[in-house]
Amino acid sequence: MADTNMPAGEDPKAVKAKLKADKKEYQKQLKEQRKSQKARAQEFADRQAELYGDNAGGFATIVITFLIILIWLIIMGLLIKLDVGGFGSDILAPIIKDVPYLNLILPDSVLKEMQNEPVTDVSTTDSSADGIDSLEAANAYIKRLEQALQSEMEMNSSYASTIERLEAEVTRLEPFEQQQKDFYEERAAFYSSVVYGDYAPDAAAYASYYAMIDPDTAARLYEQVVEKEIEDDAIKAFVTTYSGMKAKTAAAVFDQMVSENQMELVSRILAQMSTENRSDILAAMEKPNAAKLTLMLEPDALEKESPQVTGDYK
Repeated sequence: MADTNMPAGEDPKAVKAKLKADKKEYQKQLKEQRKSQKARAQEFADRQAELYGDNAGGFATIVITFLIILIWLIIMGLLIKLDVGGFGSDILAPIIKDVPYLNLILPDSVLKEMQNEPVTDVSTTDSSADGIDSLEAANAYIKRLEQALQSEMEMNSSYASTIERLEAEVTRLEPFEQQQKDFYEERAAFYSSVVYGDYAPDAAAYASYYAMIDPDTAARLYEQVVEKEIEDDAIKAFVTTYSGMKAKTAAAVFDQMVSENQMELVSRILAQMSTENRSDILAAMEKPNAAKLTLMLEPDALEKESPQVTGDYK
């Protein structure tokens, strides 16, 4: 239905737009009036507070806030002083123990420890420059540092000379170690190819040889052969004994024997053991001793049952 109040000849859309703009302008003016009234009311309230002394509320708020902060500080001070949860001794003490007056809030136990700490004498301390207040004191401190540096340099030089001497000794002994290894290998090869080889002389040939040489020399050689056989029997007995022990017990005995410079005997016993017993004992021994014995128990020598290690000359 058409609007009967609308003037004839006007555009309905233009009329509605104008009405909307007027309404918006009215609301804006109304909002500004309310804001102005509110500001004037606040102004009247402030003036009334000034006239009748009602502005004490702001000061009271400040006082209450200050009292709340003070109470919290007191509570924190008590927690620190009583060392609740170790907060005073473990956390704050390393930070504020050197701050004058402020460190008084620390627990009594910390304060007592601070009092019992020895006072550093600057005149006799070589590692601190605190308390130097004159040129003479500075020169004395520098001299002490120079003396300490000289002492350290002399000690380092002594260590260096000791290391050089030990290295030279190792270098000197290396050829002897190689010669010893070569000797054992040559002896093993000799026994394997000559004494016990397929074309080795039989017992009668050795007996005739002993009969031809000097009697004293023959007797001495015979005694050595007998002693060697006895020694081999003893090694076999040791092998039987230690193979029947627990690996840990046998390892402890072998470690003791190695410490008494009987490593060769230990290696001969281990060489004639079974692979299982030998590995269990070596695993239970001290690592340095096991490493040395492993080097002596050369795999090639064990596979060939070389007399170099096993002592078994058949």
